[in-house]
Formats: sequence, C-alpha cells, structure tokens
Amino acid sequence: MRGFWYVYVLISRRDGRLYVGSTSDLERRITDHSTGKNISTVSRRPLALVYFEGHLNKSDALRRERYFKTAKGKVTLKQMIRDSYRELPEGFW
Repeated sequence: MRGFWYVYVLISRRDGRLYVGSTSDLERRITDHSTGKNISTVSRRPLALVYFEGHLNKSDALRRERYFKTAKGKVTLKQMIRDSYRELPEGFW
C-alpha cells in the first residue's frame, strides 16, 4: 500500500493569508515552504501549519485541495480553522 497524500493549509504570519497545497511528503513540503524553496510562499514567510488532513490517494487529495480553493471551500476551511483555534482574536479573518 502506498503512503498517504496530504492536503495542508499554511497561514502567513506576515499578512494573515492562507496557502492551500497537497503533497505525499508533508514534512518535506513544510520544510520547503519554511526555507523559501517555494516561489508561491517565499515572500509570505514566516508561515505556520494550521491544518492538514490525510487521504488514501492523490486524486482524493487534489479534489479536496481544489475544493478548498473555491469560494465555498474557503468559507468551510476558515470555519474549520476558526473552530480549532478559538483563541484567535475576533476579526482575525
């Protein structure tokens, strides 16, 4: 059986924006983002991992990543994060 695929969400501590991605190696991918090896997030560092979920295959992970990038998916994602991080100040999003 092959390993999991992950959908992950990073938050920029610089501008508060979210970044959604997917990978089969979560630890390496987070390191890549943190060390500036990803052009999409290099100017938004420092970053923090705020959410991730595992999937049994790549196609499911990519489908979920695409959903989180839709308008409805962004609302769902922000609510999930908000529910998990109740200590965030009002108006954070």
